[in-house]
Order: sequence, then C-alpha cells, then structure tokens
Amino acid sequence: MNHLILLFSLFLAPAFADSESQKTNNASHKRQKRDWIWNQMHIKEEIDTPLPHHVGKITSSIRNNYAKYIIEGEYANTIFKVEENSGDVYAFERLDREKKAEYELTALIIDRRNNQSLEPPSKFIIKVYDINDNVPVFVQKVFNGSVPEMSPVGTSVTKVTAVDADDPTVTGHATVTYQVIKGDEYFTVDDSGVISTTRADLDREHQSTYEIIVKAKDAPGSSGDSSTATVIITLTDINDNFPVFKHPSFHFKVPENISVGGEVGRVKVEDVDEPQHRNTKYSFVRGDYRDTFEIVANPFTNEGIIRPKKPLDFEKVAEYRFDIEATDPTVDLRYFKSGGSRSISTVTIEVTDVDEPPVFTKLPYEFKVKENDPEIRTLGSVWAHDPDAAKRKIRFIRRRASPNGDYVRVSDTGIIQLPKPLDREFSSSYNITVAAQEILEDGRLSDRESHAQVHVIVTDENDNAPELVYPEEPRVCENAAPGKVIIRISATDKDETSPRGFFKYSLATEDSNFSLVENYDNTANITVKYGQFNREVAKIHYLPVIISDNGDPELSSTNTLVISVCKCNEKGNFTFCEERPKQVGVSIQALVAIFICIFTIIIFFAVITLLILLRKRHKKDLSGLGRNVAEIHEQLVTYDEEGGGEMDTTSYDVSVLNSVRKNGIKPEAAPSPYAQVQKPPGNMTSGAGEMEMMIEVKKDEADNDRDLLPYDTLHIYGYEGAESIAESLSSLESGSSDSDIDYDFLNDWGPRFKMLAELYGSEPNEDFVY
Repeated sequence: MNHLILLFSLFLAPAFADSESQKTNNASHKRQKRDWIWNQMHIKEEIDTPLPHHVGKITSSIRNNYAKYIIEGEYANTIFKVEENSGDVYAFERLDREKKAEYELTALIIDRRNNQSLEPPSKFIIKVYDINDNVPVFVQKVFNGSVPEMSPVGTSVTKVTAVDADDPTVTGHATVTYQVIKGDEYFTVDDSGVISTTRADLDREHQSTYEIIVKAKDAPGSSGDSSTATVIITLTDINDNFPVFKHPSFHFKVPENISVGGEVGRVKVEDVDEPQHRNTKYSFVRGDYRDTFEIVANPFTNEGIIRPKKPLDFEKVAEYRFDIEATDPTVDLRYFKSGGSRSISTVTIEVTDVDEPPVFTKLPYEFKVKENDPEIRTLGSVWAHDPDAAKRKIRFIRRRASPNGDYVRVSDTGIIQLPKPLDREFSSSYNITVAAQEILEDGRLSDRESHAQVHVIVTDENDNAPELVYPEEPRVCENAAPGKVIIRISATDKDETSPRGFFKYSLATEDSNFSLVENYDNTANITVKYGQFNREVAKIHYLPVIISDNGDPELSSTNTLVISVCKCNEKGNFTFCEERPKQVGVSIQALVAIFICIFTIIIFFAVITLLILLRKRHKKDLSGLGRNVAEIHEQLVTYDEEGGGEMDTTSYDVSVLNSVRKNGIKPEAAPSPYAQVQKPPGNMTSGAGEMEMMIEVKKDEADNDRDLLPYDTLHIYGYEGAESIAESLSSLESGSSDSDIDYDFLNDWGPRFKMLAELYGSEPNEDFVY
C-alpha cells in the first residue's frame, strides 16, 4: 500500500509543479497550506546487498521546479544521504541495531536559486529493524557456587546469567535458554539459569569440587549459535563422619613423680570432616584404674590428652591398661554412613621408678599445749617414710618458724620439743616447717626433701590480771552534787574472755568521797558520794580501784584513778583545774641503752679483776734465795708519787714498809710516817752473785715445767740491787698464795697508799665484787 501511495505521488508531482509555476508567473501572492509528505522510514540491519541501501523518500506538497531537498543531522551526509531532486534517502553503511537502533534527521526543502527555505524544517526518524544476529553471552566466563554435601535433589546451588543483544521485543530474538553439557549427571539448570542438584549422595569426602559447563542459546527449539560458561561448585562440609583411632593401641612411659594434671601422652584420631565439625569425645570403656586418669580433647588438634587425676606410685602400680573410646555426639545421624559410630583403642601406661622424697604420714600436724606449763617438754612427733624400695632412714630438720625464734624444736628423729614454756599472750600459735630428708648409704643427706607444717596451739591460762581503761582524765567540780557521774571506766584483759561473765569492779577503800556503781556491761561509773570537795584540802584525789576477771583462778589488780578537783561555773563547766604532775617515763629504747651501758661497765670491771687474779696466781716463791736476796721485778707498778729517787730518804720513811713486810706486824703510831732513817749497812751479798743464783733457779723452773711451749723464751728481769732500803715493791712475791702477811694496815697509811691497799688488802682466794 505504501509503495502505491509513493508511485501516485510521483505521478502527481509534475502537475502540481506546472500549476504552481503558473500561479507564480501570474504573480499570485496568496499563501497556501503546504505539508511534508513521506512514509515512516525503516531499514533492516546488516543487509548483505551492495551499498547504498534505499531507506525511503521525503516529499513536500510544494510544487517548485527550483526546489531542492537536503537533510541535516549528526549522521546526515555521512551514513545517510538524500537525492536533492527526488528526495530519496539512502544508507551508505551497513547498520547494526545493537549499536544504534534509530537515527533522527531533519528534512529541508530550499530554492536552489537563492537557498531560501520553501518549507519549514521537519524532523523524522529512521528505525533499524532487528535481525537475530547475536549469540547470548554470559556475563562472566566462570561462575562459583556451593552446596552442603548430602543435600536432597533439587537443592539450589547458584545462578548463571547470559545476555542476548538482539531486540527483546521481537519474538525469539532475545530469548536465552540454558543447558548443562558437562556434569549433567550431578547438576541441572533451568531456563532462568538456576543450577540445582540431581543427586542426594554428593559426598564431600569422596569429591569436594565439581566443574560443570553450561551452554546458553536463543531461539528455543532451533540449533542457533550459543556460548558456554564454566561453573565450579564446591561441596561444603557437614558433620557426617565419626572419628577413628589411627592405631589400635597406644603405649606410654611416664615417671611416677609426674604432677597431677600433667601430660602423660596423646592419642590421635582421624576425622575426615573439616576442623569445625570435629568434636571428638574420649571415654574409658574397659580396664582397671580408670579413675586414675582422664582424657581431654584438644580443641585445635582433636587429640586426646591423657592426664593423671591422682599421684602415681611405682611401688603400688607399675602399669595401667585400659580401653578408650572415641566418638562424636554432634554427628548428623540423617547422613550416618556405615562403619560404626565409635572407635576403640587400647592404652598401656608404664610407670617408671624415680627417687622420691619422703612421705609424711599425715598433713598437717597439730599439737595443743597449755601456756606457761613448765612440765611439758615433748609434744609428740612427726613421721615420714621412704616410699621407694630402698626404705632409707629419715632425718628431720626444722626449716622455718613463725614467730621466728627458738620456741619449737624438732629432733633428728622427728620429736617435737619445747625448750621453754610458751606464752599465749606473746603468740597464740607457733608454727614450724619440718623437712624430711633420706639418709643415703654413705651417710650423706639426699637433696630431695618433703615438708610438713607443724602447728602448736597454745591454750589460754588465766595468768594476766585485768587492767583499767578510761578514755579521758577524770575531773570533778568542787561543788558537785552527790550521785554525779565523774567517769565511766572499763577494763581489758590479755587473756581470753572469761566464759563466766563480766569484770567485777570495787573500791579498795570506802573512806572517800567517791562511790563505784556497776553497769553490768563490763563497765562501771565513778560517782560523787557526799558532794562538796574542798580544794584547799586536796586538789587531786587518788582513788584505788580493784578489778577482778572472774577467771579460774580469779585474778585481780588494783589501779589508781587520779581525779582532779576543778573550779566550775554555775552551769557545771570546768573553769580551772590544776595541772597534773607530768609522769616522766623512759622509753624502751632508752632503757635498752641504759642496760647496754651497765653491762659494758660490768664487763670492764670483770676484765680488770681477772687480770689481778692472774697476776697473783703467777707469783713465784723466791724465799729460798736467802734473807737478803733482793726481789726480782717481773712487773712494774706506776704510782703518782714520784719522790726524789732511790737515794731520797727525806720524803718518807721506807724502812717502816720494809720492816713490816718482813715481820708482818702493824707499825706503831708515830708523829709522822715519813721520818728520816739511815741507810742500812752495806755488808750485803754482791749483786752479781744474787743475779747468777736467780738465773739458775729460773732455768731449773723452765726445764722442769712441762706446760711451757717447746721453744726458747727470753725473760727480762729488773733488779734494784741491795742498796735500796725499800728493797722490792713488786707484787710477784707479795701476791703468792703462801704469804702470811696481812696488808690491811695499808688502809691506815693515808691516801697515798690507797691503790696499794686496794690491790693487797684482799686474800688471793677472795672474789672481787663490783
């Protein structure tokens, strides 16, 4: 029909052109309505005929011999061109609808003489008809999917998608169908691209991944072109397998001193499921001593760790044998496979002997003892034995003590002893740590030891009297009324509280202006008895209070309350009180320092006394040398009185000392003890002879004295000679034990001989007391 209209338009075009020309020539300027006349333009894509391809024709109702058709637009005069006289539009390229489905152009008609438009421009569209020239293409070359193993038939796995570029509005041009061409025995795909399972026995442990190929094509029922894609499907794990022991039996060796909870060994199982689905539980099924061990599963390795629940003893049980079972309670029984739900293996544990420390018979040890009991010296004993086959003897040693000190001892045989009575007020319990060590064959002590705690509980004896406690200094107004409470007193007792009740309070004397009222709650009130105190008579009162503790035996103490009598105002408030005399106390540190000084002084005087006694003990008897043998000086005594020298006889009378020393009599009273005397006659033995005799005597003494050291000794002696009228003043002879001289007369000789009187005034066997 369209072609007929187009031909009709071509036949009528010259007539309209002549008529228009005549109207123009007649100079008729009357405006007439004009229209573009053409059909809707279409063209098929990918036309395989030679170019150009005719698209259509643009026609205007105007009739002008000079009319010219032109087109404008993006693709004008390139892809599309128009024949200027006829208006035929041609395509000079093969069109592809998948690239561009339609083109928009503008048609114009102008007067070729002046290029003036004869008609307003008009837009038209050229549509490209689709042909089924595109193959469906998958959006990706490889797809991935997953599905739990053992899933039922029809379980969705994943979805694939292919796209056809043809016009979907044309039936059959863009319809895509899918087909599994590899792996169709396990999976299938529907027309929407959803892949699902076709079998219910897909087992991950048999095959964990599947690679299938899916084909996509259009035009259902036809054998048109197609494309393919690969789909990788992974089977996810479910817990559908029980654990199985890798070995039918396990053997372990462990020392007997392994700690409780230590690792004996590990049993291994094989579970083909993935780690998150391995929940192996181990248990004992057969065998003795199953209560001695436990098996705990390692959550990371799924191994069974065997640990002892109690100490092992080689001497009692050297080998343990039992059967263990491994199972998984979380296995999904819907997918249970044949082969059994549990696995059993035999475990043998061999205990090896080690040198163990001694074992105490009981722990801990506890003894009770009365405090301050002098008769109790042995409390009991601790006992330990060698658990090994050697059965060595045990020695006990005290390691630690609390409180620190030598309060509780332990003998080598384990006897607990008290070196002195214990005081509960110092400590209510005494604790020591006793170590037990084995005695080796060579007598040495083993370096392995065990310990036991020994607790000594001290029971209380009523050995402390209660003591008075009052929170503040008691004061009373001088005009206080009778019954006025001065202070509330209480008491403390270092002993345990008596089960028979409260403390008892009383006054030591009733002859006072005070009274005591019991409160029956371990306190008492001190009150005014008569009233009206006289500050002129006494400003401070000392009130003795007796407190007893109702113990067994009952103990009491007398405590003094110092009560001040004060001036008060009308309201009873204290306005003036005498200041109490301050109690001067000495701190413990000062007392310790004083005792140390006293002890040092005592030691000093004891050393001096010891030196004096030693000097008197070593005095040698030289009486056999003769009456005129001079005294040999082994020690020199220095006096403050120097005198005038050996020949000075004017200062004091030395003959008196010499005569008394020889005769042992007391000197007669004389006007002056320092009278002058004449020197004795010089008819004495020669000094050289005396020295020779003295040396011979000393040599004989040294040869016959077995107590002397076996080497030469040099002795130096001082000899004054025979010319001195005072002879010798040395203490070597005068201090001998056989002397019968009484030196008490030296006390009568005045202050100059005070030192001699102190040195010689006591007998050698007397003890010096400072």
